[in-house]
Amino acid sequence: MASSLLQAPRGTRDFYPEDLRFRTWLFDHFREVARRFGFEEVDAPVVEHEELFTRKAGEEIVEQLYHFELHGRKLALRPEMTPSIARMVRARAGGLRLPLRWFTVTQNWRYERMTRGRKREHFQWNLDVWGEPGVAAEAELLAAIFTLLRRIGLGAGQVRVQVNSRALLEETLRAGVLRDRPAAFEPLCVRIDKLSKIGADAVVDQLVDPAGPVGLPPADARDVVALLGLRSLDDAAAAAPAGSPAITDLRRLFELLEAYGVAAHVDFDASVVRGLAYYTGIVFEAFDAERKLRAVCGGGRYDRLLETLGGPAMPAVGFGFGDVVIAELLAEHDLVPALSRGLDDVVCALGEAQRPAAIRLATRLREAGRSVELVLGDVRPKRVLDDADRAGARRVLFFGPDEAARGVVRVRELGGGGEHEEPLEG
Repeated sequence: MASSLLQAPRGTRDFYPEDLRFRTWLFDHFREVARRFGFEEVDAPVVEHEELFTRKAGEEIVEQLYHFELHGRKLALRPEMTPSIARMVRARAGGLRLPLRWFTVTQNWRYERMTRGRKREHFQWNLDVWGEPGVAAEAELLAAIFTLLRRIGLGAGQVRVQVNSRALLEETLRAGVLRDRPAAFEPLCVRIDKLSKIGADAVVDQLVDPAGPVGLPPADARDVVALLGLRSLDDAAAAAPAGSPAITDLRRLFELLEAYGVAAHVDFDASVVRGLAYYTGIVFEAFDAERKLRAVCGGGRYDRLLETLGGPAMPAVGFGFGDVVIAELLAEHDLVPALSRGLDDVVCALGEAQRPAAIRLATRLREAGRSVELVLGDVRPKRVLDDADRAGARRVLFFGPDEAARGVVRVRELGGGGEHEEPLEG
């Protein structure tokens, strides 16, 4: 076998027991926070119709699809969960009680350039609210993010959330540089979303490219980039059209975040636009405070997504929270938990004649709800004790000829608890 075949495909991961223990620990926190906020879990196929993700051509995500054709059908591995959720909502749009509070924990795939915290497959926790037009939904989602961060050990100030509004950006630009070119707004967002990755000059070059979909004059392109530098909601309000509904929504959001006790960890940042074309309102991203890593999570409002699938108008907002970056951040702060197997007992027969009785003992303990490893081969007691200690077991139960003759089992309590005997049938 070629050595390359012993490795997982580049950008993907094997999960050995210790890795899976961490993943399960993290996912349990995802699910518990969702439960506490009243969300219900749903799921969908990992393979979807390719068109579900290619309806908005020109987005980076279209070029990153793992896609294939089978029996005349064009299919793709899902790169994100939101379109699948929209499809599910669309299928039952007339019979759902709104607002919906749904969550998912799913594996997603994108063939993209890898950097620290970015792989080609990742798991993602999504919370979505459907049918609520007010910013109370955004505030609830941001509160859930901070609740999760606290549960996994990240303290105040270690993660900050940057908030903006695509509606605010749209209002401002269509009253200014896009007054005569409203259709250029969505491709413009795709390009300015790359600001932190490629820099202001490169973004200006893309905005002025006469062969591109935006084609701004150089002065207007520089004005757009300057607008993205605003970090004060008051400054953004001054640049927006008078009576901006988007400014009203943002101010209300910060009032609600005060009630949740998290407003001090949320900043207005006009450069946050999110690259996906379906966002329509408030958008947000969370970063480690030192900005060493890419976004921990991100999301926003997408009120017109269901309409693009032929469904009725329905407001919606949600976020995606990946497992890769948060694992990097926990490691950065030495917060990755030491997780044992959760093994209660190890049962060891000291002779083949005693194995049937040891099996019955292990079975009885398992039926009582304990996690029990039955030693399968002929292993020396010292090796059994060493392995059990390494596995984090609580005790080892030895059953040999002497114990069988007296109808007892010898119990070694690990961690300095001593040794005693118990009745075999106790």
